[in-house]
Amino acid sequence: MDKYPYQKRAVQYLHPPLEPFDQQMIDVGQGHHIYMEQSGNPDGLPVVVCHGGPGGGSSPAMRRYFNPKVYRIILFDQRGCGRSKPHASCENNTTWHLIADMEKIRSLLGISKWIVFGGSWGATLSLLYAQTHPDRVDRLVLRGVFLMTQAELDWFYGGGAGRFWPETWARFVSLIPDDERGDLIAAYNRRLFSGDLAEEIRYGRAWSAWENALASIHSNGTSGESPGDYARAFARLENHYFINNGFLDYDGQIFANMGRISHIPGVIVQGRYDMICPPASAWRLKELWPNAQLKMVRNAGHALSEPGISAELVRAMDQITEEQGL
Repeated sequence: MDKYPYQKRAVQYLHPPLEPFDQQMIDVGQGHHIYMEQSGNPDGLPVVVCHGGPGGGSSPAMRRYFNPKVYRIILFDQRGCGRSKPHASCENNTTWHLIADMEKIRSLLGISKWIVFGGSWGATLSLLYAQTHPDRVDRLVLRGVFLMTQAELDWFYGGGAGRFWPETWARFVSLIPDDERGDLIAAYNRRLFSGDLAEEIRYGRAWSAWENALASIHSNGTSGESPGDYARAFARLENHYFINNGFLDYDGQIFANMGRISHIPGVIVQGRYDMICPPASAWRLKELWPNAQLKMVRNAGHALSEPGISAELVRAMDQITEEQGL
């Protein structure tokens, strides 16, 4: 019996797999080297992909949302994750470092403007990059919108999502003593940065399992155990960003600065039943962004691999090429 039939169905919407024509480790300073690759058409429309997490890393499947005959596809692993080094490092690792890294990639590749494509935390980073460098963004394509607000963190780590998945939530909180459960981000932070590798992996796996279990609409509330190195890096980076409120100056900063990018066209693809990043954020973003289209996908959750999500993202990228006669 096929264990993940819904994931395989998503493949039908994607472009054929391809290999990169360029792979580099880029020295971005402060002891960090980030992985960057290019695939598709070297002379095509440049599109940069911001992966989720923070700490998720890029994957070959992310190349497949773009027609390789038309797009110059740029993937990179953000600081501390994927193939970037040092692995799981949170030192000199903030939102503003990541935005500077994107600018370094753009300049290195000689690109004047590019399409920015990102989902979940990648949508956060995409929007903040655009608000910082609006003259460098041709358009935005976002998925599963997360806007780094306290309300969103409270939803996912304060018991909101746990009301829909009480048994999965119980597993997540069970590792934390009762007197620390009022702030689970802080409680996990103490253990993810304890200096005890075995403890950090244990709590990294628990942190990652909570999120992974809720990613798909087809979930039964469980997820496979992630490799220890990956889970530790993912959890440490995500927790590091969340305990610091994304290193933003104030809550709701993205909403407040939407006027800076109101002229940039965009597409927002959102799962109707997204348990990790509920649709309210995508809806409010659209209200503040008249130049964006909101595609609410029924029978879909958060995961990039959801068939409806994949279909809308590929359609959005193909529509751009049609508009430009390519």
